[in-house]
This record gives sequence, structure tokens and C-alpha cells, in this order.
Amino acid sequence: MVKKLNILGAFLALVGAAFVAAGLFAYSQVAAGANSLQKFSEAQNVQLSYNEDGVLIDRGTVEGAEGILDLLENDWGYNVNYSELDPNDPLVNTGSEYMYQMALVGYHTLHGTTTVVLEEDVEYNGEVFEAGTYEVETDGRYWADFDRMHPLEGPARAQAWNPTAHALFGELGVGSVTASTLQLGTGISAFIGGLGLVFIALGAAAVWFASGLKKESAATVAADDKELVNA
Repeated sequence: MVKKLNILGAFLALVGAAFVAAGLFAYSQVAAGANSLQKFSEAQNVQLSYNEDGVLIDRGTVEGAEGILDLLENDWGYNVNYSELDPNDPLVNTGSEYMYQMALVGYHTLHGTTTVVLEEDVEYNGEVFEAGTYEVETDGRYWADFDRMHPLEGPARAQAWNPTAHALFGELGVGSVTASTLQLGTGISAFIGGLGLVFIALGAAAVWFASGLKKESAATVAADDKELVNA
């Protein structure tokens, strides 16, 4: 029994050591990814704006930032981690900061105005649009919400949701997903390493229990021998 417990303890300790090694390796890969993301963020040097009180602002106003956060949280359903919005570290390098920056681009695109010039009168669905210059509000519309055949909405869509806006959405989205994945990777690494420590502890407990059984067995044998001698 004692020998089996020692073997079991050694096996559990070896399994635990393997898990700890796997956890350390996984964490090293996560750390490398985090360092790469940090370097990428530093190279771009995109920073959020805060006032002297450390409150997030956009174009100089708190209301502007609140509108962006409202779009991000209520319209897009993103759970903002406000601890990542740090006035002491305004560099955009966390998941919430990347998503906020994406919402910033979206907010100003959705609430912008574009200029459309018609060189000649155009009739569309029974309505005549005379030649001239028109200011077309985006009015909260996304790319698919515009009527691309409309003489005003079609050109306005291409100007409002231009390639730059789409590219920024894609780039910032990748940054956000990368940051979130790194957080998940950190958690998984910690879980694997913790599981390894549990196995090591179980192995040590098995060996300790075996040692106790061995001592108890030896004491019992010694007691029996003493009784035989006295007899």
C-alpha cells in the first residue's frame, strides 16, 4: 500500500510539473503577443483625451465622450472595462480603448454631413432633384442603410463611409480582438499552471500519507514484537 501511494504521489507530481511547464510556456507566448501589441500601439501613438480632472473627453467636451460611450455600450452592446480607460496611460493599447476608438470613428461618421454636387437635374422615384449643392446628413445611418441608387444618398454613402473609415474599423477591431485574446490567454495560462500546482500538492500529500502509514506500520510491528518479548 505504501509503495503504491509513493508511486501515485510521484506520478501526480510529474503530471503537475508538466502542467506547470505548459502553463509557463503558454504565458511566455502570451507575453510575447502582449509585447508586440504594445510596440504596435506605441508605433501608432494613438491616444485618448482626458481633461485636467482625468475625465475622458472628445474634441474638448465630456459630452462628446459620453456620446461615444453611449454608442459603444448601448448600441453596440460592448461591456466597457473602465479600469482600462486610464488617464495616466492614454495610449490606445487595451481592448476597451481600441473599442472606444472604433466607436469614436463611428460616432463622428454617423453624425457627420457630406456635400453632394449634382451637375444636372435628376429624377428618382418621381422626385426631381435640381442641379446644385446639397448638404446630406448621415443621420445615424450605416453603410447598408443608404439607398445607393438615390442621387444624394448614393454619393453621400461613399463619402461618409469612405475607405479610411472602413480601414480604421478593421484595424481597431483587430486590436480589440487581439487584446481580448491576450487576456483570455493569460487566464488559460494561469489555469494550467494552477492545475499543475494542484497535482503537485496531491502528489506530495500522497507521499506524506504513505510516509505516515509506513511509520504507523513500523510502530505497530515494534509494539507486537515487544508484546512477544514480554510474553
